[in-house]
Amino acid sequence: MTLAAGFEAAAAPPGLNAAGLAADERAERRMLLLLCSPGMLIALVILFLPIGWLFWFSVIDQAGSFTTENYARIWREGAYVAIFLTTFEVSLLVTAVCVLLGYPLAYCLSQLSARAAGVLLLGVVVPFWTSLLVRTYAWLVLLQRKGLVNDLLIGLGVLDRPAMLSYNTLGVTIGMTHIMLPFLVLPLYVSMRAIDPTLMKAAASLGGRPAAVFRDVFFPLSLPGLVAGLVLTFILCLGFYITPAILGGGRVQFIAQRIYASVNLFPTWGPASALGVVLLVLTITVLLLAQALLKRWRRRFG
Repeated sequence: MTLAAGFEAAAAPPGLNAAGLAADERAERRMLLLLCSPGMLIALVILFLPIGWLFWFSVIDQAGSFTTENYARIWREGAYVAIFLTTFEVSLLVTAVCVLLGYPLAYCLSQLSARAAGVLLLGVVVPFWTSLLVRTYAWLVLLQRKGLVNDLLIGLGVLDRPAMLSYNTLGVTIGMTHIMLPFLVLPLYVSMRAIDPTLMKAAASLGGRPAAVFRDVFFPLSLPGLVAGLVLTFILCLGFYITPAILGGGRVQFIAQRIYASVNLFPTWGPASALGVVLLVLTITVLLLAQALLKRWRRRFG
């Protein structure tokens, strides 16, 4: 018997072998599965049954027969495709603006002391305390032709006449960005706060310039939080209804608005269910692409 085997035999409890360990692990897994069963059942009822119900109504006609007409209508009519494109284009634009505003903000907060950052984070969290509907109407008051923004710009001599800041894509983008910015800043701030500052000091001590240290060390380490914020922001944007309906003035149509119109227009829920299923599939595709991108970055930067 080797010395290592002797130590293992001495450390192991009497009668314990590999088969016994495997049996104990299987028993532990069964116990964990049993303990998780109530929560899994609740998740099944709350999440999967409504999705199954949605899919069922999308492929059943009024007579109860299988049909693909609801999906064919989406691709046959150009209006549906245009609404999907508008939804994704505006969502991408809002996500990009949130990154441009949120990344520098999260970086500045991460470089402050914990107390100072906590105080300033209140400014990021405070919008959550106000109703989304109230915030949207507040932006409508600010951006309308006789609103405060146009009056200020005209008073300063920047504009000669009121600009169209609402009832268009610009107004929707501004309103959605204000609502979605905290969803990007918070996970990004947590990710940045977890980065060890000694890594940047070590890179600087090896001759790295500040820009190079940020590009090669800090930014790759902040990617998990950035990707999480991007995905969260983009997916939430896809389901927006109130802000595009109010600030878009009917000129900027999101898929959620079309689903609501389909429920009122058709005598069945089939067309609206098909729109919901397509949006769900596209959302899952975005999640899978984001996961693949994150894995690729992790392999690249270790």
